Amino acid sequence: MSHPRGRPFTPEEKNFIVTLKQYFDRNRPESGPKDSSAQMTADALGIGLATVNRTMASYQKDPQNLNVPPKPKGCPEYAIDASHQEKVRAYIRKANAEGRHITIDTILSFLQEESTEEFHERTLARTLDRWGFEFGRGTRTQHLKEKDYVIAARRRYLRKMMNNRLPNGGALRPEVYLDESYVNKNHSNDLIWYYREDGPWVQKPTGNGERFVIINAITKDGWVPNAKVIFKSTKKTGDYHGQMTWEIFQKWFCEKLLPNIPPQSIIVMDNASYHNVLSGLSAPTDTCSKERMLQWLGENKIFAVRIA
Repeated sequence: MSHPRGRPFTPEEKNFIVTLKQYFDRNRPESGPKDSSAQMTADALGIGLATVNRTMASYQKDPQNLNVPPKPKGCPEYAIDASHQEKVRAYIRKANAEGRHITIDTILSFLQEESTEEFHERTLARTLDRWGFEFGRGTRTQHLKEKDYVIAARRRYLRKMMNNRLPNGGALRPEVYLDESYVNKNHSNDLIWYYREDGPWVQKPTGNGERFVIINAITKDGWVPNAKVIFKSTKKTGDYHGQMTWEIFQKWFCEKLLPNIPPQSIIVMDNASYHNVLSGLSAPTDTCSKERMLQWLGENKIFAVRIA
């Protein structure tokens, strides 16, 4: 019997070894070589004596062991079939969109619910890596934290802006966008070209330097003429919002912006606190003091019950 080295024996080959061994047990020659029946079986089949003894031991323990197919050696190239890849991708994307915490255990539970196959945790981790998935720190997206009234306000804004647009790309009323920002006096790019022998030394001041606040407005045709204002911030802490006040914004709005934009323009600005200031005649809000609310009710001759 020719048998390649290293290949496991099939059930038929094991039964043949047992049958031949039993034959030699029954018909041992009375004269001649005194080899054991196991050795004669090994010599007749061209296999090792240890293989014969191991096969006979397994047979004597349980004859049905010979019928068990041999286990494949080594790991298969793809332990988890690629047919599961699309289902796993859809499951992970849905979990990310819903903000649910997802781990190997949750993916493993999902696969076991979808399939009758058995999957090992480490095998699944290697498969996910091969499929292009990564396990790391997730980045929170802003739209997951937005409240309903913010989403509704954005939709109202977009509807109003679309109603102002014309099919040819123009607008019924001119649109003016304004904003504020800042720049430091010593601001510069840290990446430069330099000669290796000289080293990366650059003659520029250390630190950020003085901070300058910039106010400007723009339209589809470019910057609004004469609307740019730059002034030095006097506060060392916080960002430029701490330097901006309603008085500064009102002065710029009335003196620099309004005279330089077309009549009936739509002015678009963000919801900064200095963009929204109540006038003296405005009704108090829920953040106003009790005295301010009583004063407003009295000035407008609205009956109020004083609460001690």
